[in-house]
Amino acid sequence: MVNKKIEVVNPQSALSGEDDIFTALSTSALLAKSAVPYSHRRIADNYVIIKRVYRFQAVQSRITNAEMQLLKKYDFNTLEYSTIKQVNEELSYLKKWSTSSNELLRKDADQLLQIRCKELKYIVASRYASVTNEIYNGYKALERYFEEISKFYTPIC
Repeated sequence: MVNKKIEVVNPQSALSGEDDIFTALSTSALLAKSAVPYSHRRIADNYVIIKRVYRFQAVQSRITNAEMQLLKKYDFNTLEYSTIKQVNEELSYLKKWSTSSNELLRKDADQLLQIRCKELKYIVASRYASVTNEIYNGYKALERYFEEISKFYTPIC
């Protein structure tokens, strides 16, 4: 008599990764629908228009050392090594900082979002080849944030 072990697979556990990503991306969408600073809308519109018209065929440049130092100053990872949760937290910080009374903080917040946009353009232009780990998919949250801002705040003519 051979003892066979029967393994029961929970269908919910198989989908939990996808559900987690969906939930995290919906957080990005909710961030985009609440009060968004004008600078975020401007950057998002620029990104979405370029993506629709040019589809990022040209190779985009990587971030400079000075931009990397600004990211490190605020303890941010590069976008290709950020999770969705990290990017969502960063976006909420950047939204708060962009409306701060401190002029330096506002300037840095806008510059940080520009850097994030530049990183996203590079990742999309390289067809996500540099992103090989499924954990570090924070670029999806940033892209969703930009797309939702453009949808939600598009002026009606």
